[in-house]
Amino acid sequence: MNFPSLMEKTRRRSARSSGFTLIELLVVIAIIAILAGMLLPALSKAKSKAQGIQCLNNTKQLTLGWHLYSGDFQDRVANNFGVSETVKTIANGKFDNWVNNVMTWGAGGGKTAEASVTNKDWVVNGVLGKYTGGGVGVYKCPADNYLSQQQRKAGYPQRNRSLSMNAFFGRFDTSDPSDPTARGVNWGFQDKLQFLKQASVPSPSKTWLFVDEHPDSINDGFFINSGTAGSWQDIVASYHNGACGFSFADGHSEIKRWLSRASKYGVKYQYPTTVSFDGQGKLDFAWYLERTGYVDAKTGRGQYGY
Repeated sequence: MNFPSLMEKTRRRSARSSGFTLIELLVVIAIIAILAGMLLPALSKAKSKAQGIQCLNNTKQLTLGWHLYSGDFQDRVANNFGVSETVKTIANGKFDNWVNNVMTWGAGGGKTAEASVTNKDWVVNGVLGKYTGGGVGVYKCPADNYLSQQQRKAGYPQRNRSLSMNAFFGRFDTSDPSDPTARGVNWGFQDKLQFLKQASVPSPSKTWLFVDEHPDSINDGFFINSGTAGSWQDIVASYHNGACGFSFADGHSEIKRWLSRASKYGVKYQYPTTVSFDGQGKLDFAWYLERTGYVDAKTGRGQYGY
């Protein structure tokens, strides 16, 4: 009988001791999982914060372009068209809206609105184009990377815009002599004043100009809500961990964190069923109303705390 030598026994013992047992492997995996669980939320928050900073930078640049445009046109502010008015100005080649596109979830089909989703030239040819250096990125929040399934199949790289303008700024339809904004009143609420010049804004630091609009709500660049609404009509975005970017007429930008689930919607690729305001939702909406610029057309007095 051959017995293993002392050297062979030592080698075998060493080989056995150099491996991990199943229990040791499970402990290591559990530790890695715990560390990942601790790090991933922190990394997500860091990414969201970085996107928020870039979003603020974009809205500041766009607002600066808006100011420069106004300075070149006797203080007049940029036009702010609805859907059909935007399509019409693209079709007739005037491109005289603040931004010449309509956001949809469709793709192709030869429709002007759908073609405008990715057309950069129509954006650059808009009245703010030369004041933003021809940069299309400033019209978009970096956290908005949403495309419909149809658009992904069609190879769309992105939708060009996630920002909309306050509906109380600018002309709504320059081709229509009966346009209420030509008389200085709002298109949707003709008992409210419309700001056609920067000098007509009572409190620029308290009047928002551009907002991140929810991907399912955005279409034209005209953002409007009734002051007596029980839920959002045009819906604010909540890209930044439940927060939204705003720029103001004086040039500063803010990130507003929403309190209520009634202000935070997931993306459904269609206009969602809105949730009625709860107590916190009413606080969210009150913050919005106070900074929108509702001014009574007869008395000239601000409303909703403005």
